[in-house]
Amino acid sequence: MSALSHLRVLDLSRVLAGPWATQQLADMGAEVIKIEKPDGGDDTRGWGPPFLKDSKGNPTREAAYYLCTNRGKKSVCVDMATPQGQEILRELVKSCDVVVENFKVGGLAKYGLDYPTLSAIKPDLVYCSITGFGQNGPRADQGGYDFMIQGLGGLMSITGETAGEPMKVGVAVADLFTGLYATVAILAALAHRDRTGVGQHIDLALFDCQLAMLANVASNYLVGNVQPPRFGNAHANIVPYQAFETSDGHVLVAVGNDAQFGRFSELCGYSEWAQDERFATNKGRVINREILIPQIQAAVKLHPRQYWIEGMERRAIPGGPINTIAEALAEPQAVARGMVVDIPHPAGSVKMVANPIHFSQTPIRYENAPPTLGQHNEVIDKLSVE
Repeated sequence: MSALSHLRVLDLSRVLAGPWATQQLADMGAEVIKIEKPDGGDDTRGWGPPFLKDSKGNPTREAAYYLCTNRGKKSVCVDMATPQGQEILRELVKSCDVVVENFKVGGLAKYGLDYPTLSAIKPDLVYCSITGFGQNGPRADQGGYDFMIQGLGGLMSITGETAGEPMKVGVAVADLFTGLYATVAILAALAHRDRTGVGQHIDLALFDCQLAMLANVASNYLVGNVQPPRFGNAHANIVPYQAFETSDGHVLVAVGNDAQFGRFSELCGYSEWAQDERFATNKGRVINREILIPQIQAAVKLHPRQYWIEGMERRAIPGGPINTIAEALAEPQAVARGMVVDIPHPAGSVKMVANPIHFSQTPIRYENAPPTLGQHNEVIDKLSVE
């Protein structure tokens, strides 16, 4: 039995943050009913190319973007703009434990699908709202998108080369982290419900989650009162912890303590660095990074990537290559951990990145691919019969 096989989730969310959260719940066994508009469904179905190809090599209507966040769900087409559609959804809520939505603040009230209305129908309902800026504040009515949130939330100011332009992260991290925060919050609210019988409204904002993600960098500012600069691939609080150019490419060096630095100094051929009072401790290395880093760079450039990769591995120094996506997914470690799964799909099959959670008692099963539009409309048919 899966960990959440007792759970039923009504997914009214779209795009990335909400669907990412409900995919985590589906992976853990919850029955997730994804509500889609009858005309075209979730917008991300069309966010391609690339599109999934069928067994004959012909492209389908299933975009890779849509596929990445909708594994294990049921797709049901309901027009919530109609009284009939609204009544269907309110009836469905009676048998659900959780509702997840990411409409603008107040956007579902006109349909009678807001938290006050639905909690009156089902008092133990856990209702998770994901918006750009939350349910209150001067920006509450404003839509939020990952790119603008990365900028507004400070992440882009610390991402990119020191002398270059601010950069966004290569994936929609504000959306993805918000989805994970949503999953955690939902599970906590369910634990509270199971103890008390009372549901609650979860208010999650991409902006808030982005600020929380600033972690040690925000702490550096709050404690030191100095605007953190962009460090490129370097680290604000650890040295050496960055990419270095070799004679035939780049490697990552992630020295985490003084003992590792001593071993790295030996690998570089300069064991005296570890005895130098300027570099012997991480504090000294951070303060004197502009003196030390050029010396490391000159040493690293004398040898090819493989020399450094093998040398660091032998000496238990954290570091390694900078893989492409193809190389990362083909890494022997990724293969050993089963991080790519092939799931049966009406088009044939679909390859997906697996969930990174490994349970000892309730393992995740990859039995249901992301659904085609309206694939499970019989859920509504069964409801009408009941």
